[in-house]
Amino acid sequence: MRFPELDRITINPEIMGGKPCIRGIRVTVGMITGLVASGISFKKILDLYPYLEEEDIKAALAYASWRSEEIEMHLKVS
Repeated sequence: MRFPELDRITINPEIMGGKPCIRGIRVTVGMITGLVASGISFKKILDLYPYLEEEDIKAALAYASWRSEEIEMHLKVS
């Protein structure tokens, strides 16, 4: 399964400590989802961050939704 909108999400250890970001810029998925969860409208977010696009916000929400369904398994190293 492929999520084309997730192509906008990048993870680079040299940018924001490796947190998932929007298109390699210093705007994290967590920041975007936090704003949306706080009731900030897409329009207001785009006004505050004019270098973002509506598709970036949708990608952040899609990534967060997908990631929340993942199960992390810790492997025991012997």
